[in-house]
Amino acid sequence: MTAWFIAVAMAALVAADPALAQALGGTTPATFGEAMRSALGHPVTGLAHVAAVVAVGCLAATQANGPYLVGGYVLASVVGASAHVGEATVANATVFVALAAVALGLLVFRREPLRRDIVFALFGGTGLINGYVLGAPIAAAQRDLIAAYLAGMAVIQVSLAMAVMFGLRALATRAALQLFAMRVIGAFTVGAGAAILLQRYGAGA
Repeated sequence: MTAWFIAVAMAALVAADPALAQALGGTTPATFGEAMRSALGHPVTGLAHVAAVVAVGCLAATQANGPYLVGGYVLASVVGASAHVGEATVANATVFVALAAVALGLLVFRREPLRRDIVFALFGGTGLINGYVLGAPIAAAQRDLIAAYLAGMAVIQVSLAMAVMFGLRALATRAALQLFAMRVIGAFTVGAGAAILLQRYGAGA
């Protein structure tokens, strides 16, 4: 119960300020600095995106080849963002991002680690759809700025996911604390996805 309370509080803090949702207010980067700031900001200020990356780090902590799986997720997100730049269209992409966050969060609660091939496929699909949405800010940007954005997006996601993964592994000798941390992450990720869905469909009700 405490884990859910903390997770809901974290989600509320992020969702409370609409300005956090977009690092540049939705504008297309026009300079290298803007591209990098947008790349470093969007993956960690979008509620569902940061929740997905944190959950990826959490699930990777339970896998022997965790760093490679994190790399697979990030690579898939770069491919997804590139697809958006290439004018690929995915209807209701935000809904899929939210559903992916809910799925990742629920899987964090599993007592037994998932098979590696399932995790790889899950990370690949989740990375693609998250990357597609994250590619929106640079869809109309110049080519060199697109490259800078993609590089920055990859760096921030790898850094966050790896920090979570190694942080949880460091708690291996403190099983109760590790379990509590994973439950908070799972609850936060489910809550983040659910909040996006409620915001979307609640507003349309």
